[in-house]
Amino acid sequence: MSPAHPYSAAVEAVLSALQAGTEPARHELRDAVRALLSDLAVRAPGRSVEVRVPPYGAIQCVAGPRHTRGTPPNVVETDPVTWVELATGRLGWEQAQRSGRVVASGVRTDLSAYLPLL
Repeated sequence: MSPAHPYSAAVEAVLSALQAGTEPARHELRDAVRALLSDLAVRAPGRSVEVRVPPYGAIQCVAGPRHTRGTPPNVVETDPVTWVELATGRLGWEQAQRSGRVVASGVRTDLSAYLPLL
């Protein structure tokens, strides 16, 4: 994944579509998710938490014990639109968890200190 630019065209296009109440183009949503995941990996280096945004990407981030085999003990999973909303500050971490839009398991999975990214 390439490094994220805070004002990447894909992120802007997805945010514009969401603002207009339309569905973002699939390729723009994919590129926005990957850019924002890359930005999180830079801002929270490490390998103790796996962040999954199927079907577009997954990263390991956050300092702590490194996971090497089997199912990671600290996993965050969400859908692409929710990830873009979280990463850009349009949705809060606690609200996303309460509503079930984010599933987080493990003691290191609170990403609220790193979000929003922009």
